[in-house]
Amino acid sequence: MSLDGRVALVTGGGRGVGRAISETLAANGAVVAVNYRRDQASAEEAVQAIEAAGGSARAYAGSVDDNEQNAEMVAAIEADLGPVGILVNNAGIASRGMSVVDTDPAELERVVRTHALGPHFLSKLVIPKMREQGRGDIVMISSAATKGLGGNGAPYNMGKTAMEALAFTLAKEEKPHGIRVDIVAPGLVETEMGRRLMRATAGVEDLRDLDSGSPFGRVCQPQDVANVVHFLVSDLNSYVTGERIYCDGSGLYG
Repeated sequence: MSLDGRVALVTGGGRGVGRAISETLAANGAVVAVNYRRDQASAEEAVQAIEAAGGSARAYAGSVDDNEQNAEMVAAIEADLGPVGILVNNAGIASRGMSVVDTDPAELERVVRTHALGPHFLSKLVIPKMREQGRGDIVMISSAATKGLGGNGAPYNMGKTAMEALAFTLAKEEKPHGIRVDIVAPGLVETEMGRRLMRATAGVEDLRDLDSGSPFGRVCQPQDVANVVHFLVSDLNSYVTGERIYCDGSGLYG
């Protein structure tokens, strides 16, 4: 499952699921561009951890909802590391849990732009040079929320559903060029975002309190998601594209 010689861009790659993906790809030979929006310290910590383990990485600032910043970031990565061969669209933000009637239009635009429009533009930026490499991989980190599309979360539901539509479309367009496009959709993961979510919605302070009722006796960990991404972008994935893999143990609590 070596990724030697390949350049990977992981958006939101300095924290949570993104950091696990960054570290896993680097541990298997990829040179990783760790994208961050504001938390430079976490991105630099991820880079230092990768380098300490013998891998190679650099941190790059850029808000994925800003096309100009995306273009500048990709240009810098290409100049420093070479053309991107693996794109993991992981960066995401939560919506505020309001009904459609009560949702601020600015929130809707910001969430959808982050989850869907940003990945669309980033894919557009990297695909031309990805086509020249013989193999390319794009992975969208979606959410198990797309199973049920529950109430009081329209911006998030819309953003993730649009992201998945993008993936399914891209998979058809880029298959002739050797580019595989897939979706990984986690459920609840033990990250800072997951902790905030459960604190706000269920009053749960420690996610490990949910272990006994979770699939396989534990809450999903960032590494669980990273392992799926690693398979999808590796040579072991020779024939999978246009697929959505839910990484939620087949149910949030079993």
